Amino acid sequence: MNWHAIRAIYRFEMARTFRTLTQSIASPVISTSLYFVVFGAAIGSRMGDIDGISYGAFIIPGLIMLSLLNESISNSAFGIYMPKWSGTIYELLSAPVSSMEVVMGYVGAAASKSVLLGLLILATARIFVPYSIAHPFWMLCFLLLTAVTFSLFGFIIGLWADNFQKLQIVPLMVVTPLTFLGGAFYSINMLPPLWQKIALFNPVVYLISGFRWSFYGVADVNVGISVAAILGFLALCLTAIWWIFRTGWKLKA
Repeated sequence: MNWHAIRAIYRFEMARTFRTLTQSIASPVISTSLYFVVFGAAIGSRMGDIDGISYGAFIIPGLIMLSLLNESISNSAFGIYMPKWSGTIYELLSAPVSSMEVVMGYVGAAASKSVLLGLLILATARIFVPYSIAHPFWMLCFLLLTAVTFSLFGFIIGLWADNFQKLQIVPLMVVTPLTFLGGAFYSINMLPPLWQKIALFNPVVYLISGFRWSFYGVADVNVGISVAAILGFLALCLTAIWWIFRTGWKLKA
């Protein structure tokens, strides 16, 4: 294992983040804080509890997941797309660095940024809404697993995209709507029976439900199914990346 190469890619990507702190960290934290102000303080004070949890506290896991998914995808996709766009990816492919080491460097950096952002949002939420974490270990596990999995997904999008517009299609047109419809602001148990069944086809439901369970011990679906869903998508992304490097799809064309 070429740890020097992994560290070099990781440090390069992290340095890019710290050069653009306003865009990479401050902007998502401020945007999410506005949700806490509007939905947590203003609207939440006029709404009843959900499963015995105040509305402001109830939406915290969903809002963190919303930022986590989008930032994981965007950071990883942009990180690998830039070498493709500038042509420097051929230097990377010809270097004595394996595909696993390349993925570990880029995905590790993207996941680190996303986890840092999630923890910052969690700390910021304390300013606006009181909350508790029933299972801190599992909360960190869900945070880390989701960040790594969707960073891998973003890596695939970065390889697939051939222009800057395509980098934003999946986060804006797919992930964000699925997150809003996946119980970020409500429990799917509040929906009519037919829509509850339809909602179960939304994969983000399992992510938010499991993450919310780690906070309050309540979930819309079984926690084991949530973990299995994350691990299944992780395995699917790893398989897709293995195939991409094996065939050279979008890399050597």
